[in-house]
Amino acid sequence: MPRGNAENLRSAAQRKHEAAIARATTALESLERDGTSVTFRGLAKTAGVSVDFLYRSPLRARIAKLRAEREGAPPAPRPVEVSDTATQSNVVRALTAQIGELRRHHRAETEHLQAALAAAHGENLELRRQLGRHGQPPAA
Repeated sequence: MPRGNAENLRSAAQRKHEAAIARATTALESLERDGTSVTFRGLAKTAGVSVDFLYRSPLRARIAKLRAEREGAPPAPRPVEVSDTATQSNVVRALTAQIGELRRHHRAETEHLQAALAAAHGENLELRRQLGRHGQPPAA
């Protein structure tokens, strides 16, 4: 077979995957026999695989069941997809920024209107004083 053949790569990846499953299974059985608490991190370290690999492996349900039995805790809920969380987080962040900008704009507009109202009250007072000094203007 020629080197770099796609079929060779697939079979090598399959062998590597099966070896990792075998290491994880052996480590899990060892933890079961010893009565040691079973966690994804602990098993990953013992088996020399990643935590992500264990979560995606067919051993996941068995690990979760053993962990729950040993700890007396309910099985872990399914993880939320990262893309959904990231999207929601981005939307919340964008809306929060937009609300902050609208509040700043509203505050500035309110201050401007209060200043204009105060100026109008001042003009009105000044005109009343002028009317009082010069008397009533003739009726039209």
